[in-house]
Amino acid sequence: MTALKTNPVRENLQAGGTSLGCFLGLESSSVAEMLGHAGFEWLMIEAEHNALDMAQVQDMIRAVNTTPAVPLVRIPSADRVFIQRVLDVGAMGIMVPMIRSLEEVRQVVQATRYPPEGRRAFGGLRASKYTFDNEGYFRRANQNILVIIIIETSEAVDQIDAIASEPGVDALMIGPFDLYLSYGLDPFKQPSPEAEAIMERVLAAGRKHNTPVGLVYGSPEQVKQRRDEGFQLLALTDYLMLANRARECLQIVSGELE
Repeated sequence: MTALKTNPVRENLQAGGTSLGCFLGLESSSVAEMLGHAGFEWLMIEAEHNALDMAQVQDMIRAVNTTPAVPLVRIPSADRVFIQRVLDVGAMGIMVPMIRSLEEVRQVVQATRYPPEGRRAFGGLRASKYTFDNEGYFRRANQNILVIIIIETSEAVDQIDAIASEPGVDALMIGPFDLYLSYGLDPFKQPSPEAEAIMERVLAAGRKHNTPVGLVYGSPEQVKQRRDEGFQLLALTDYLMLANRARECLQIVSGELE
């Protein structure tokens, strides 16, 4: 019996492919389940910028597990406790915010790997099917956990070659809003030539070291544009899809009622 299925997103990215997912910011297991059935390859449970507790994260992972999608979690920080807990409840990968140094990246990778490759403590109760497959999970986890580093600080950009080439880093995700703030730019005036040059620097480092680079956007048109530019890890968001469609519906209905 095998507790951990092979992570197809990690395999796809390592083979040079492009992967489309969706961020889950609405704190809803039902939305997670629906979008998994819709066909997104991965679903990123947002645990940095909302009120989710670990029990709710676990419930959302359960919902994603009823679909073909891969459950991932954006954790609140690089703290090893957050990393361990989301992996133990069944996440197949993490996205880590506000990284500022190569040493932080190394600590993140170490926290996702069991010894001798890392320093993760063993205790994946749900991840190991409640101990029914402890050994199976232990043997396969290191090869299946996806590690994504968010590039959203000037310090991370300054070390981008080292971060992109660090063993165990599977992908980089640019965080445009905080990246703008880090450089003293107005995030409500996107795109800007200066920020686009910074993002191109990150993309170039990813190409150089065969590390996929990604972006999250609110519209399919923006996602398609970034895909054509060479970004491989692409995503929409549940709340923006809903908000944008709500606006469109209201405009259509309001026009017909006038």
